[in-house]
Amino acid sequence: MTDIEKVIIVEGRTDKMQIEKIINEEVKIICTNGTLGIERLEELLINFDLDNKDVFILVDEDNAGQKLRKQLSFELPHAEHIYIDKTYREVAATPESELATALLGSRFAIDPIFLT
Repeated sequence: MTDIEKVIIVEGRTDKMQIEKIINEEVKIICTNGTLGIERLEELLINFDLDNKDVFILVDEDNAGQKLRKQLSFELPHAEHIYIDKTYREVAATPESELATALLGSRFAIDPIFLT
């Protein structure tokens, strides 16, 4: 079994479930369940070897999401950011076709049924 090289960091379980439906490749999706304390963030960095993975940050377009994005940017400067349209505010509330397009733009393999 090979190590999964791509990691997406999301806020919640519903975000993770939405992305899992759309993506058509092996990817590790980590839920932060909101903002992270220093210890929990260090734990994620070590347990998932995030300094040596392709890390993508996909969080809600609200205050909590922006705070988390800023925190993760500081700890993971190599991470790539994926943004959803601000009108949807939440990853889980973003239409699947919009989410698929955003993920495709970051070079993820997408199930074609979501690109219509």
